[in-house]
Amino acid sequence: MPLPTALPPEALYVTCIPDDLGFVTSDELADLPPGQIQQRAVEALHMGLDMHHPGYNLFVLGEPGSGRHAIVRQLLEEERHEGTMPADWCYVFDFSAPEHPRLLRLPCGRGAGFRDAMQHFVEELIPAIAAVFESDDYRRRLEAMQDEEKQQEEAALQALAQEALGQGVVLVRTPGGFAFVPMKDDESPMNPEEFSALPEERQQTLQSHTRSLRERFHETMNDFPRMRRCLQQRIREAGREALQVTVTHLVADLRKRFDDLPVVQTYLDGVLQDILDSGESLRESTHSEGDTETTTYSGMITVQRYLVNLLVENPADGQRPVVWEDHPTLQNLVGHIEHMVHMGTLMSNFTLIRAGALQRANGGFLVLDALKVLSQPYAWEGLKRSLTAAAVRIESLSDLLGLGSTVQIEPEAMPLTLKVVLIGERLIYYLLSQHDPDFPALFRINADLESEIVRSAENTSAYARLIATLARRDGLRPFTAAAVARIIEHSARLAEDGERLSARTQPVNDLMREADHFAARADALHVGRGHVEEALAARRRRNEHFRRHALDAILRGQLLVACTGSHVGQVNGLAVVPLGEATFAHPVRITATVRPGDGEVLDVEREVKMGGPIHSKGVLILTAFLGHRHGRSQPLSLRASLVFEQSYGGIEGDSASLAELTALLSAIGGLPIRQGLAVTGSVNQFGMVQPVGGINDKVEGFFALCQARGLDGEQGVLIPAPSRHQLMLSEEVVAAVRAGRFHVWAVATVDEALSLLTGQTPAGLDARVKTGLEALDAAQRSFAHRKPS
Repeated sequence: MPLPTALPPEALYVTCIPDDLGFVTSDELADLPPGQIQQRAVEALHMGLDMHHPGYNLFVLGEPGSGRHAIVRQLLEEERHEGTMPADWCYVFDFSAPEHPRLLRLPCGRGAGFRDAMQHFVEELIPAIAAVFESDDYRRRLEAMQDEEKQQEEAALQALAQEALGQGVVLVRTPGGFAFVPMKDDESPMNPEEFSALPEERQQTLQSHTRSLRERFHETMNDFPRMRRCLQQRIREAGREALQVTVTHLVADLRKRFDDLPVVQTYLDGVLQDILDSGESLRESTHSEGDTETTTYSGMITVQRYLVNLLVENPADGQRPVVWEDHPTLQNLVGHIEHMVHMGTLMSNFTLIRAGALQRANGGFLVLDALKVLSQPYAWEGLKRSLTAAAVRIESLSDLLGLGSTVQIEPEAMPLTLKVVLIGERLIYYLLSQHDPDFPALFRINADLESEIVRSAENTSAYARLIATLARRDGLRPFTAAAVARIIEHSARLAEDGERLSARTQPVNDLMREADHFAARADALHVGRGHVEEALAARRRRNEHFRRHALDAILRGQLLVACTGSHVGQVNGLAVVPLGEATFAHPVRITATVRPGDGEVLDVEREVKMGGPIHSKGVLILTAFLGHRHGRSQPLSLRASLVFEQSYGGIEGDSASLAELTALLSAIGGLPIRQGLAVTGSVNQFGMVQPVGGINDKVEGFFALCQARGLDGEQGVLIPAPSRHQLMLSEEVVAAVRAGRFHVWAVATVDEALSLLTGQTPAGLDARVKTGLEALDAAQRSFAHRKPS
């Protein structure tokens, strides 16, 4: 079987030809509709927005930076101009239940006028009340009623005094009150000596009259509170009559302005009735005018309760609200009630009710980040309660925790008609679907954004329009066709696939802004390919700290990695270090040793708990391949050890299993491995090489080391054949391959890889491995039959 040939330079990088794009600069291109690239997700979004049945809220799935927010924002901006107009919502005082503020629903754009009208009404009401109760007519009437009541009291006492005189007893006023005293002939009170001088029979008669009169006096005095209550009732009636004309006139002006709103008319009926019923109390409250600290407590009777708390106001043009809540705590979602301190107690009233995101978005759309909602205590449960009940009730977190100690009001719940759009990653969506039984019934539509798209001619043209759209949106300079082509090539690199384009717009947008920066520094009218290259180079320089540190450690001999020569049981693997934009790969030495044993392959990383489960699985698979290939005719009599040399952190993934297997077979057969080659790929039990990720970083990582030490034309990297389409290598690597100074091979089997690494044919390899196993078996048998000395 011939050895695989190295890949040609054309297979290492899929170029985008500027002339094929069909424009000179990006300003010639029209904006890209949101459904052009994410067609399936946009169709799902439209369906969810058009469904008006309960539970058809949306969950937008996608990776960060995939343009989730931009697509949702664009669609909602289009959707908000259609559909039923939202309502304005107001809280007003409930005169029959003061602790339960009443919610009024008003037509869109009418709430502000109603609030302002009631504010003006209160401002007019205060002087009107003062004028009524301070008028001369009212005062004269009040004084007349008071005089009349006093005269009634005096008449009652006078009648009792006359009756007492007829019985020889006089009613006298003392510092301690009234008293009945026996009377002398001149109608003056007797002193005790004079009373004692009277005959016994006369004394008893006078004492009997005194007791009787005293009882009559108590009965008369008991009538006085009733008389005063009657006076207060008459005063209230007088105040009601005095207020009725003035207040009815003020309310009538309001009625005319809102005669098309029955709910306002009903409320104004209650206002008028309450003012008339509370007239005298309101008169007292007018003295506190302007003192907000004494006119906002729920327990006081003041004109402030005729104000309107405009909770939600929408524009008069009927646009439906689109609310983006970036901090979705429970209170920010369902609203909250502010409090004021009064004599050491927290108190509140309806004017201190504040709307949450659900109230503000009612009639429209609420957009939330799923992870942020789930991270806030009680926020997720509060959101689900509101959606399930189709109403939002203001809840206090302290009350939910049982810590409330305030005088609390309970506002009427607001009916909800809105669409909630959750934006999150796929893992969150599937975890909620599996573990939250309420979730599927509340979020019935999922819009899954693509992470990448096929790099077809049609999609390439659409991607160019996307670049033009992003440039216009951010106010960037137009991009030349060559610059757009370079960005498209970089998008393929982001997708780690020469046949795909990344659908993540954020990193592309970042690159465009940085390229525009370099164009601005050069005073260029357009962003050219050179400016894009400058931006990419600057990004590499910003993020090369750890890569340079690892490379320097190898060049200085601190990490042992060879690029020349050959060695038995030793191969160069390739490890990826994920650090965001600073992700890079570097070679790592993998070694294998063998000795007689019972067929066990020892994974040192797993034994010391530095290897992850996927890496351990890879070692078990290559062990199974070894037994399948070489252990069917006789048991394997070896004990092998595999190790990542100088590895001081965790190892995860199976992309090194091909390298580990070749090192193991090299150690068994005594086959020297070329150290100028590096290997990546996983294997299955039948020796087929499987694709892995990070191919470009891995090839470039080994190339950087070989370049630093000097390219000799014999160095290169072995990658899985199924990973060929992932190649989007740097221009440096492609140029070195074109010059024959570096190579990339795509291998499909372990035999191909080992043949390239050792220069042996597959038949020769099997023979060497078989010979090595037989030697180990013979050594094992010799040891087993050795007689003890």
